[in-house]
Amino acid sequence: MQQTDDPVTRKTRLRLWLNLLRTTRFVENRLREDMRLSYDLTLPRFEILAMLQRSETGLRMTDLSSQLMVSNGNVTGIVDRLVEDGLVERVPVPGDKRASLVRLTYKGEAVFAEMADVHERWVDLLLSEISGADARAMIARLTAVRKKDGVS
Repeated sequence: MQQTDDPVTRKTRLRLWLNLLRTTRFVENRLREDMRLSYDLTLPRFEILAMLQRSETGLRMTDLSSQLMVSNGNVTGIVDRLVEDGLVERVPVPGDKRASLVRLTYKGEAVFAEMADVHERWVDLLLSEISGADARAMIARLTAVRKKDGVS
């Protein structure tokens, strides 16, 4: 993407940015509410479950914190509640007595699989005005914007 001296294009890109923000907030708020009503679960708890589902061996608390871009204290509280619900467990890290890995339990895997399927359906419904081809084109363009500055 190149910067332009054309004021109309600059204003259009600014409107696009604001529209992306509003749409992201709208979708996130709807998903947050749907998750709360359907599963009595917060979006950050769902995000942790999703990260753990992608990890075969589990993740350290510091890894969860950095991926979520929040403090260890915030993640600790969320993980504590997931442990209480039986969805995740803490296991010791061999050779490091102070560290533990967080990983999904069998119950957590089953519950997350159901939630992930429903979550995907919610997103599909919320974005149903966008065709598959348009979605692929938008993904490519948004990815190009991030890659321009070395972010994937």
